[in-house]
Amino acid sequence: MVRYTSALLALAAGPALVASAASQCYNWKNVKIGGGGGFVDGIVFNPSASGVAYARTDIGGAYRLNSDDSWTPLLDWVDSTNWNYMGVDAIATDPIDTNRVVMAVGLYTNDWDPNMGSILRSTDKGNNWSATKLPFKVGGNMPGRGMGERLAIDPNSNNIIYFGARSGNGLWKSTDYGATWAKVSSFTSVGTFVPNPSSSNSYERDIVGIAWVTFDSTSGSKGSATPRIFVGVADKSNSIWVSTNAGSTWSLVSGQPSQSYLPHKGVLSPSDKLLYITYSDGAGPYDGALGAVWKYNIASGAWTDITPVSGGDLYYGFGGFAVDLKKPGTIMVAALNAWWPEGLIFRSTNSGASWTRAWDWNGSDRTKRFTMDSSLAPWLSNPSDEVPEPIGWMMEALVIDPFDSNHWLYGTGATIYGGRDLTKWDTAGGVVTIKSLADGIEETAILGLLSPPTQHVKLVSSVGDINGFIHDNLDTPRTSASQFHNPKFATTFSLDYAGNKPLNYVRVGGDAGNIAVSTNGGVSWSSHSQSSGTTGSNGIVSYSANADTIVWSTTNIGVIRSANSGSFTTVSSLPANAYVAADRRDNTIFYAVSGNKFYVSKNTGATFTQTATLSGSWGYKIVPNPGTAGDVWVSTDGGLFRSTNSGTSFTTISGPTWAAHFDLGAPKTSGAYWSIAAMATIDGKKALYRSDDTGATWVQINDATMGFGTAESNRVAVDYSVYGRIFVGGGNGRGIFYGTPCGGIPTSTTTAATTTRATTTSSTTTRVTTTPVTTPSTTTSTAIRTSTTTSAVTTTRSTTTTTRASTTASTTTTTAGGALQSQWGQCGGQGWTGPTACAPPAACVSSNPYYSQCL
Repeated sequence: MVRYTSALLALAAGPALVASAASQCYNWKNVKIGGGGGFVDGIVFNPSASGVAYARTDIGGAYRLNSDDSWTPLLDWVDSTNWNYMGVDAIATDPIDTNRVVMAVGLYTNDWDPNMGSILRSTDKGNNWSATKLPFKVGGNMPGRGMGERLAIDPNSNNIIYFGARSGNGLWKSTDYGATWAKVSSFTSVGTFVPNPSSSNSYERDIVGIAWVTFDSTSGSKGSATPRIFVGVADKSNSIWVSTNAGSTWSLVSGQPSQSYLPHKGVLSPSDKLLYITYSDGAGPYDGALGAVWKYNIASGAWTDITPVSGGDLYYGFGGFAVDLKKPGTIMVAALNAWWPEGLIFRSTNSGASWTRAWDWNGSDRTKRFTMDSSLAPWLSNPSDEVPEPIGWMMEALVIDPFDSNHWLYGTGATIYGGRDLTKWDTAGGVVTIKSLADGIEETAILGLLSPPTQHVKLVSSVGDINGFIHDNLDTPRTSASQFHNPKFATTFSLDYAGNKPLNYVRVGGDAGNIAVSTNGGVSWSSHSQSSGTTGSNGIVSYSANADTIVWSTTNIGVIRSANSGSFTTVSSLPANAYVAADRRDNTIFYAVSGNKFYVSKNTGATFTQTATLSGSWGYKIVPNPGTAGDVWVSTDGGLFRSTNSGTSFTTISGPTWAAHFDLGAPKTSGAYWSIAAMATIDGKKALYRSDDTGATWVQINDATMGFGTAESNRVAVDYSVYGRIFVGGGNGRGIFYGTPCGGIPTSTTTAATTTRATTTSSTTTRVTTTPVTTPSTTTSTAIRTSTTTSAVTTTRSTTTTTRASTTASTTTTTAGGALQSQWGQCGGQGWTGPTACAPPAACVSSNPYYSQCL
């Protein structure tokens, strides 16, 4: 794996290294959903080196293009100390030293995010990074994030870089490749546009600021600062500025359009000295009901309106714009948000004098110049929906390869599309193939993970914006059939399975009454019979062991309950927003935590009683033992705790002083206690840990190359059937990872594990020491220091073991010849008394000593 040089960013030298828990080498890779799954708001090609391109996302970091059209993630080293790096607000690739790339990173500029932004810079195409902290915030996930690019490298003197800031912070300049920055005092326009000044949400009240910086590469000479620079500002009155003396002075470009629009893109066509500008009346990426496209002739100073449509056909703004550098006059522009009937892309071969469209109306039907190919991300095709797969939405990123006129890419709210036959567009009757070309990009936000005790399903995920999936294979893209559907929720916020009937699932979404159940392991779903009778939404849902009672802690109407598919009633004995969970074996018991107070119900969730007060102030998650009634674990910001008497009392687990999401899964050896994985702080280090001995000792299983972003937002699942396999996914926009011990997973969990906990580890720790920019003239420097440490850790702690229950309920099919288990049902395992024969053509397959399944 690549070793990143920017694994920790602090305002001053970090604390001295201290002894930490032992570590174990793990191999991490994405669970493949395919196609991205989130907003790709910027794509840039290097104009001087063929095949060099980068993509940025709003919450999922940045990627580098590979020769096979796949993408390599560049920011997986980001951890809890610098989690805001995952929002990339701007990116620039160096046209002179093509190995250099710079990014402006930071997620939010609103009130509740205290983090300042940073400039990351690399001299090896993103394999290693150095960081400079800025004295202001950067908003990679704020309104206007598709504008750009806000970063620009001087094409004649590449030590010079400009960055257009948000929040009224103006224009900034570096003369040492991005290592230090100073404000450009001569540039006084900071932008006036605020998306919603009267909003109570600070997310909508911030100044969008400078939208893009574009150098006129035809001015000046190599080795000297480029004289002519254009800057687009989010200001509906005075938006386009120019300097003709390398940034010493600035003036408004005369004759610019007077419409009340915002400039989203400023793209230069150097061969004909034209600057193309796209406009929208909103900052994007969701809004925009009007807009325009203009070109500015740099030589003559003439402005020309080249908007592709007018009148009633114009009901959207414009975003992405591309110039074919090999074919002067060939340009493309994307409608930013033409939501109906789908998005629109326009193409011109005469500098905008006339246009052709990706599709045209033909009566009530449409004639298309494209076909869609989502073979690399089949879930995008949505065959279960009534509408065909759309060409895209939120299309702010649109580029043509400067070395190949047939190769184009564009970002949408869900993926990167593009192709390699673009010039067919210009032929009579020509049809281009638009493919999902986001292989390697996994940008989903994960809200829940389950590894159920069923052989045919390895993982179940709840996912922001694209609902969720059944994962029967971890390495192949998800199909529409594996995506939650009928009903389909935009986002699945929580899901659960019934411990004694593990093919029974429940999931909840973000709109009123969004609750669905499945009785066949997610193959099919139906709305809960009383879903129309509740306004509950979001939150945490739990399913009783026998799948007859649901306790749902909603975010809007408190905790509610439905028994035997009956109406939902309020559970008044629990605080609103409590975390709830069902005992996996005892159908009468539910658990809850709110703040640091633990609650138990022994009457199927009808009433709860507080039984314990835990250390810390906030409870994160409850995980009942999958096989033993009354054995329950809970995490708080004060540590990890276990009860073996149904929550009456708890034992503090030695080691974690803070713990968030965690899980129990396949044990190291047959008959041993479940292995545990947790996002936790141990010996002062917040990381991902695993324990194979009931929490007596812990090993860290991630390192400096795999940080997982902010630990608090990550969901953790431990594979129920395969020892050592851990799943991690969260709100960091990098989808789901699964990790396995280096050297492979033991072939069976019924024998002794082949891996052992190391007591002596050698690790490389990388530290970045940064002096922040504090004034416009302050020099900012970042020094990298890497140290190698060896530490011996010997820990003796008490160990507790518990025997797991040996009975599991299942679903059976009765035939004339006797009881046969249906497909996917349980057919064996220790203590199993149900059918051991399967209905043809299924056969009984052993998953582990406790569970066999008809497959």
